[in-house]
Amino acid sequence: MKFVDMDPGQLPLALLLEADPAEQRIAAYLTGAWGFAALAGNEVVGACVAGLVGEQTAEIFNIAVAPNRQQQGIGSGLLRFVLTSLAGKGVHRVELGTGSFGHQLTYYLRHGFRVDDVIKDHFLIHYPEPLMEHGIQHKDMLRLYLELG
Repeated sequence: MKFVDMDPGQLPLALLLEADPAEQRIAAYLTGAWGFAALAGNEVVGACVAGLVGEQTAEIFNIAVAPNRQQQGIGSGLLRFVLTSLAGKGVHRVELGTGSFGHQLTYYLRHGFRVDDVIKDHFLIHYPEPLMEHGIQHKDMLRLYLELG
């Protein structure tokens, strides 16, 4: 597995849609962002989009691994690569938003992220279709952060 920087516009949209089902939202955060990819040969099997939201603060807008390649450590390897790359760009704090339950939350907590805030009804307001996981609808967004260094 190889982890590389990649123009965010070159990341496969189908892969980004795995983490964020709103194409318009994805298009909005691609501009001016950094892209990262996990490559198996020449195939992009993992993708991440991050960008500056403050002087030394970046946000991970999207990180996803192809469904048939999940649970193989690719996402963890990609996240470590992204965090190292962001630190090299002078970023001291990384933030992101995720659902208030589910495997994504566990994934981020395992990597040292901590809860900073809760945005009530975020998924109800910003997504026209219900986002379901294990038969439960996502409603609130947790804002997480990680201090680098």
